[in-house]
Amino acid sequence: MKRAVLAIALVVPFAAASADLNCSLKAKKTTPKAEYTAMAKVKDEAARKTALDKVAVAGSTITKGGLEVEDGCVVYSYDVKVPGKSGVQEVLVDAGTGKVLKVEHESAAKEAAEKAGTKAKDVAVKTKDKVKEEAKEVKEKVTK
Repeated sequence: MKRAVLAIALVVPFAAASADLNCSLKAKKTTPKAEYTAMAKVKDEAARKTALDKVAVAGSTITKGGLEVEDGCVVYSYDVKVPGKSGVQEVLVDAGTGKVLKVEHESAAKEAAEKAGTKAKDVAVKTKDKVKEEAKEVKEKVTK
């Protein structure tokens, strides 16, 4: 019993912290990109400027990023390389309001793990879209 309570006490704060972005636009990880792109009210250029302004270190550059769903929120996520620092600063900008939701330092190892997760999500979305299309085709054949 003590172990179960300890395990819950350790996990709950991390789960709550990751899901508490307080964003204006919500979506699931499996939402097709076209759908959450249509939801975005803020343009990429404005979100990039906001991310660089938030880091506020001369010579900082965005190495990668764009619109995505993270922790149930539609956000622009940018990796900002800061001169003289290892890793990157990940900046999340709300795609509905343009406000910065989160700034977090990512080591090279964490970046690699995140990249693997993104690939898995992309495969899941493509598979979901393909299954929907095939189901639609089968339904059309059956109803004819």
